[in-house]
Amino acid sequence: MMTERFLSLKEVGERLGVKNPASKGYKLPEPDALIGTTRGWLPETIDKWNAARPGRGAGGGRPRKHPEE
Repeated sequence: MMTERFLSLKEVGERLGVKNPASKGYKLPEPDALIGTTRGWLPETIDKWNAARPGRGAGGGRPRKHPEE
């Protein structure tokens, strides 16, 4: 039997390229595992979640004051 490996919050941040995803306001997916109060995610879960996140400029931003004619 092989032990399953989960990512810690720190490892999730490293995978995303940020220091602390929780303090950056990232709304992470539900963890795949809980050990006490420690959360763990499968790499596939984080990759799938990250790929589905809106990119820079999602939502179109603030409307222009003077729309181009």
